[in-house]
Amino acid sequence: MIFEIKLAHPAKNALDSTLMAYMLEQLREAGGRPVLVTGTGNAFSAGLNLKTVSGFDGPAMRMFLDRLEHFMSAIYLYPGPTAAAINGHAIAGGCVMALCCDYRVAAADPAIKIGLNEVALGVRFPPRIHAIVSRRIPKQHHERLILGAELVDPVTALDLGLVDAVSEDPVQSARDRLAAWGALPQDAYTATKRDLRGRGETDLCPAAEHKKRVDEAVDSWISDEVKNRMLAALRR
Repeated sequence: MIFEIKLAHPAKNALDSTLMAYMLEQLREAGGRPVLVTGTGNAFSAGLNLKTVSGFDGPAMRMFLDRLEHFMSAIYLYPGPTAAAINGHAIAGGCVMALCCDYRVAAADPAIKIGLNEVALGVRFPPRIHAIVSRRIPKQHHERLILGAELVDPVTALDLGLVDAVSEDPVQSARDRLAAWGALPQDAYTATKRDLRGRGETDLCPAAEHKKRVDEAVDSWISDEVKNRMLAALRR
């Protein structure tokens, strides 16, 4: 049986501590069953809730980035099949969340924007999220999508490996794929997924290296220049 999680947040399903806590609770409830994640309105998720994040000082930002990494790692390392039905915009953290899923299918709507604009905002990826992004995007497109911070339409996202399929009905397409993968021997699926991705967060970045790199990332996230860019993005 497929367990469906629907993102619902008034700010285009922006990720904040409340929404991440809800998602983690839902993943625990799913208990290894196939999971489908989709959004509401015209967004899958437009990224982090910049209104909240722009107000963080250093300690609060460190706590938030740790929580964000734990959240993304939980999706990426979830033992059962996962699929993202990208019904609308999937930008920055929203795109990362989709990349964490085993299968990603986007709606056939050229107005949708998908991509990672962290560099354009002036921030560094937290190390475990950087590891996930680097693994899930084809290496030949790293410069365009990660360094270049380009936002693309669904068909281009398919060409560049950001998504696996484009569909007029992404939710049904995701359900079909999950039904197929859910019918596979699940012990083998879980063990093989673990072999591909690791057993825990430290497999994405060892603890000693992680602390240093998160500290460096925090410095970029709390700079006045970045906070001004966040506030400018909110005004658009």
